[in-house]
Amino acid sequence: MQDQPSAAALVAAIAEFIRGQALPQLDAHAAYHARVAANALDIVRRELELAPAAAAAEQARLAALLCRDDTLDALNGSLSAAIETGAMDATTPGLAQHLWATTLDKLAIDQPNYASYRRTIEERAGR
Repeated sequence: MQDQPSAAALVAAIAEFIRGQALPQLDAHAAYHARVAANALDIVRRELELAPAAAAAEQARLAALLCRDDTLDALNGSLSAAIETGAMDATTPGLAQHLWATTLDKLAIDQPNYASYRRTIEERAGR
């Protein structure tokens, strides 16, 4: 059993401290770097919270698409090779859906406020 707080909670607390306490006391140049650091901590927090499930889902989709089980890295390598050789393309059933899902999972971690990402998520929720 892990002791509390979690790594994600600690990272969130540090980002909040930077934004709420440190940033207002800094000159413009240092404040800019503090905002960059706080934003990087936000990405780390989302990575800790979202990446394990996203990686598991990606691996499951790839295993189904390629009809074999393997590590995520090996499956991605096989997918890349299949696309490169033309064995798979945009008409391959499930490929486009897999690529979209993987892209959206990555954007949820890296850029969750990106306008096109938000719009796509809202459109998919409205289906």
